[in-house]
Amino acid sequence: MTIETFIATYGVNRKQTDSLKWDALAERYGDADLLPLWVADMEFKTPHSVVAALQERVAHGVFGYSNVPTDYFAAYAGWQARHEQTPFQKEWLFFSTGVVQSLYDLIACFTEVGDAILIQPPVYYPFFNAIVAQDRKLVTSNLIRQGATYQMNLTDFEQKIEQEHVKAFILCSPHNPVGRVWQPAELMAILEICQRHQVLVIADEIHSDLVFQPFTSTASLASATGLENLIVVNAPSKTFNLASLLHSHIWIPGAKRRGTYEEWAARHRQTENSSLGQLAAKVAYETGDQWLENLLQVIQQNYEYVKNCLGTALPEIKIGPLEGTYLLWLDLTDLVPANEVKTYVQDQAKLAVDFGEWFSPETKNFIRLNLATTPNIIQEACDRLIAEKGERL
Repeated sequence: MTIETFIATYGVNRKQTDSLKWDALAERYGDADLLPLWVADMEFKTPHSVVAALQERVAHGVFGYSNVPTDYFAAYAGWQARHEQTPFQKEWLFFSTGVVQSLYDLIACFTEVGDAILIQPPVYYPFFNAIVAQDRKLVTSNLIRQGATYQMNLTDFEQKIEQEHVKAFILCSPHNPVGRVWQPAELMAILEICQRHQVLVIADEIHSDLVFQPFTSTASLASATGLENLIVVNAPSKTFNLASLLHSHIWIPGAKRRGTYEEWAARHRQTENSSLGQLAAKVAYETGDQWLENLLQVIQQNYEYVKNCLGTALPEIKIGPLEGTYLLWLDLTDLVPANEVKTYVQDQAKLAVDFGEWFSPETKNFIRLNLATTPNIIQEACDRLIAEKGERL
């Protein structure tokens, strides 16, 4: 399928569909007349095969309690084998309603009030919330910006673990918002540090399918450093635009930690699985390979358009490489002062974006743009940014 055919087939207008992205702009931004490029979902329908399976299930008319589909594990393991070569095992797998909920649960299960938990800003802002809201101690080891890209500060990372007696580390891989796909050597370095200090690693790998270079799961590496100190969370929601079906995965490779989680969940997580979410995920894992390939082509095309268009008309905006995710991290430092970013982008260019200060207090000059949308929306966003610069001259 060509990019044009994919867009024509799967592109969809989401206005007035109770879409958080489109229909909550007045509530979230105070202005309903914005072009939304914020929350991480798409203007693309999920694969037709998934819709057909859901329609058949809905036609049955009963939505009672249900088991996990008998072939779910085979479908999921097959996807992992084809896309990540991860040595996934069935006994590792638990289900949740979403990755963010999983983070809250794992923090509650494996740490105590007052325990120190480390993250690497700029990073997905619910990481901050999951730690602070549960009265844990927030510890940060900022990524280092080198040119247009970012690296981990391993010296600072280990020093913070030692000084703050860190109990857990939440890894973002691929990294949201900076778009890095961490290389095996980088991942091994932090896994070894965490193993040395007996720090639990909770790896958020929700964007692992949305990559433009090879991705290595921490689960593929941790056997060398200790699977007991690793938990992976991911979901089909970002890959296939299924967020509201409330279905995600928790991998717990270590037998001792599995037992701890099962005991904790028996007291705190008495909820049923999402039958529709599991069905949608199973069918997507069985049939969604070509759909994902086409989606990645659209995202790559959108990225190239932004880089070329703004690179010519607004060279003041620094655009880093997009190795993974569909979220583009833009540096507006040379375009407007930090205290004018919101005025320029939201109030004048009329764009709804994720602002850099949400990811770190030190990235107020940045914005995050969602590229998982139709090219006309990306082109309109670029036009608005360029026109607004002209108005300011």
